[in-house]
Amino acid sequence: MPAESSETIPIKVRPRASRSRVERGADGGLVARVHSPAADEAANRELVGLLARALEVPKSAVQIVRGGKSRSKQIAVTGLSAAEARSRLERAAEGARR
Repeated sequence: MPAESSETIPIKVRPRASRSRVERGADGGLVARVHSPAADEAANRELVGLLARALEVPKSAVQIVRGGKSRSKQIAVTGLSAAEARSRLERAAEGARR
């Protein structure tokens, strides 16, 4: 298993999207569009599930470490290096563009 990293990955969240997906933002950063509204932590729960699928890890491996009530979040992934996590999220974002 790859080395774990304490480094976090920035991601912006857009709730109430027509469908959930990870994509590249206009600034080149990662954006997660989630169908759920921001109320009652629904968007955060859906974000964790979306990222876990994109990263191919269990939901328990994805943690929001900063920005729980903000659209700009920092996530950490247990069991993957930050570089590997970024690589997998970028592949997911590229797949969403097609």
